[in-house]
Amino acid sequence: MISAGNLAAFALVCLGMVLTPGPNMIYLLSRSIMQGRLAGFISLLGVILGFVFYMLCAAFGLTALLLAVPLAYEVLQWAGAAYLLWLAWSAVRPGARSVLQPRQDLGMDGPRKLFAMGLVTNLLNPKIAVLYLSLLPQFIDPAEGNVLLQSVALGVTQIAISFTINLMIVFTAGSVAAWFATRPGWLKLQRWAMAGVLTALAVRLALERRAA
Repeated sequence: MISAGNLAAFALVCLGMVLTPGPNMIYLLSRSIMQGRLAGFISLLGVILGFVFYMLCAAFGLTALLLAVPLAYEVLQWAGAAYLLWLAWSAVRPGARSVLQPRQDLGMDGPRKLFAMGLVTNLLNPKIAVLYLSLLPQFIDPAEGNVLLQSVALGVTQIAISFTINLMIVFTAGSVAAWFATRPGWLKLQRWAMAGVLTALAVRLALERRAA
């Protein structure tokens, strides 16, 4: 099974990822602010189903990949570090938006559409597929046991963290958005703090080497 150290490190990466700006966060915040907590929760369920889909695809694919191509780990390790650096830049580049600045141009939708839009928003978000394909292999060690089970365990960890953080955001979206609306300096600080965390994680992933 996965070592406690690898699981804790992966959980930290997932936490940094879920707190960074992205389509899922913007959509969930917008729905929660405009239609209330229930609408945000229904949308979140659709997002989570999208995570499950990507997790299963990545888990089964990575099992075959890691067993057949030993050098794939090195390639995906550097790809993951580069992706985290790109996310860090995306958070602070000119014109970047905070997740606490959601769109206000969404119409009122029913439960089915809310769920479907949450699912589609996640499935059409390319960073989710890259997240699984680039990050999971870096925390999997064939010497620790079944690669497929390790992949699923990591995927479930990511989904649990994402669900927990997003649920907190859904239930506090209105009050948090109102607080930050009058404090633009804090919005800027939030973006730079996330960029710093992502950069540190990217350096860690790039320099870390799996024991032989």
